[in-house]
Order: sequence, then structure tokens, then C-alpha cells
Amino acid sequence: MIAARAAAMGARRAAAVTTQRRSAQTVPRFGTEEQMKAEALEQLKARIAAQKEISKQVHHDEAAEIAEMWKWVKISFIVAFPVCVLSSMKDVFFGEHHHEDEGPKPDYMAIRSKAFPWECEDCALFDPSCWKKCRAEQA
Repeated sequence: MIAARAAAMGARRAAAVTTQRRSAQTVPRFGTEEQMKAEALEQLKARIAAQKEISKQVHHDEAAEIAEMWKWVKISFIVAFPVCVLSSMKDVFFGEHHHEDEGPKPDYMAIRSKAFPWECEDCALFDPSCWKKCRAEQA
């Protein structure tokens, strides 16, 4: 059994060595300059012929492509627009809005190396409750 596997592996390796691998870009073999140019031209002609054959198989006229485009535009509006509207309505009516907890913050949340440059040095710029307290204390 081991000998059969080894023979099969050897046969696969031999087949792999003899089989030429194709690549998207081939390089002409070394030879004279004329031979290399002729081989490069043959490769280009073969590649162009292959591309033309592929384009003939998949060719659609302009009207068919425009119809396909409008089909997907309609599908997008029929599916995507209602999904967006329904998801935004769900967020508005059923979504939990997280707000900051009321009350004093822990000390590690209010560390400042220097005071703010406005009249209430301890208040953040958009903290209306702190500003009311500060102005009440100043008055």
C-alpha cells in the first residue's frame, strides 16, 4: 500500500513537471531579437483573440444593460428605502437613549490639570446644571 502511494505521488510529480503552467503574463524565450519580437507578437495576438472570444460570449446590448440597471434601482428603492425608514422609526420609538447619570461624578472623572478658561472654572462647556449652580453661587 505504501509502495502504491509512493508510485502515485511520483506519477503526480512527473505530471506536474511536464505540464506547463499558464500565467497571465508570459515572457518570450531567449533568442535573437527578431525571434523574441515574433514570439511576443504571437502571444499578444493569442491574448487578444481570447479576449474577443470572451467578449462575444458575454456581450449585452446597451438597452439590456440599462434595463438591468433600472431593475436594480427599483429593487433598491423597494427594499432598501423601507428598511431604512423602519429601522429609524424603531430607533425613535423603541430605542433606549442613554444619558449620563445624574449626581456627582467620581473623582477620577473630573481630573483637571488646570481650570477651564471661562467664568465657571469647574464646569464643562456644555454642562448646564453645573453652570446654574456656579452662577447661583456667584450671585
